[in-house]
Amino acid sequence: MADATRSHATAHAAPGTRSLVFERQIPHPREKVWRALTQSWLMEEWLMQNDFVAEVGHRFTVRAQPLPGWSGVTHCEVTLVEEPSQLAYRWGNGTESANGLITHITWTLQEHGGGTLLRMEQAGFRPNDGISFERMGGLWPRILERLEQVVHGH
Repeated sequence: MADATRSHATAHAAPGTRSLVFERQIPHPREKVWRALTQSWLMEEWLMQNDFVAEVGHRFTVRAQPLPGWSGVTHCEVTLVEEPSQLAYRWGNGTESANGLITHITWTLQEHGGGTLLRMEQAGFRPNDGISFERMGGLWPRILERLEQVVHGH
């Protein structure tokens, strides 16, 4: 499958921070994409183990294999739920990562061309977060590819 992800880095998150922005056209209805973004068991298929619930204020964790300087656990909190068009959460609590990085992830879903235009923004990378910025910039296209596969399969 050709990579349908468009990406760019921006500097509009907060003064002195950077954002990663990716857009992907998914040939499925917005409600089906929303389901993959908000159902914990589907999220696990494209992201990580989690205890996500799409309720503002819900604190959840995502879990992966630990790495040097990272326990493998990221603490998050849902900040926005506007079904089926927008979802946002704080990613990280500043204590589980070596550098105290906290970002904000916003998903926007728009009906487009018989499918869904999905936009993901991870905002809040500080200038000294270059390694995390580059690492996540390389990971998100693969994560979005897996998300599309999950949407297609369910």
